[in-house]
Amino acid sequence: MLADGMHDVPPGKVATVVTHLEMRARADLSGRAAPHGWTLRRVATPDLDWYRQIFQAVGEDWLWFSRRFMSDKDLAAIVHHDDVAIWTLSKDGTDAALLELDFRTAGECELAFFGVTSDLIGAGAGRFLMDVAIDQAWARDIRRLHVHTCTLDSPQALGFYRRAGFVPIRQQIEIAEDPRVSKGYDTALAPHVPIFAP
Repeated sequence: MLADGMHDVPPGKVATVVTHLEMRARADLSGRAAPHGWTLRRVATPDLDWYRQIFQAVGEDWLWFSRRFMSDKDLAAIVHHDDVAIWTLSKDGTDAALLELDFRTAGECELAFFGVTSDLIGAGAGRFLMDVAIDQAWARDIRRLHVHTCTLDSPQALGFYRRAGFVPIRQQIEIAEDPRVSKGYDTALAPHVPIFAP
């Protein structure tokens, strides 16, 4: 347990407040249509290079890194699992969204990854994808749909999840290696998060 007060974050690390949210009953859908010209595409057994590319395209500005450096074996064990379902939005051969639902825990669904590329922000794509997530999750025999977001994510994320019907249930502090220091990420990424190099 952390004591009250300030705590130093070691150089080369990044700290974030993680908020866990859940939905215990199916929320109402918004009825939002896919953005004009974009179609929803289920990606069964995704190619690992494709997965890493869409993961980077959607999450790089927010310093998503957890899946980028996994081994092929470890990544495939997740994204090729029968109880993990992945969708994207496609237009003219371009994919610009990641929706990943993880049903590997009985009676639950984790909204594991959710986001759109910057060119779809504000186009209604997020609300449309959330409808898909809620509909697909509650089509299975679950008691709980859950997600977490953090202070590295878009400042709109927490409010968006709450408007979709999720309720905050707990917070944690996470400290991890800053990928701009340890993994060669572009240092211009995530300017809202300062870099403290060792």
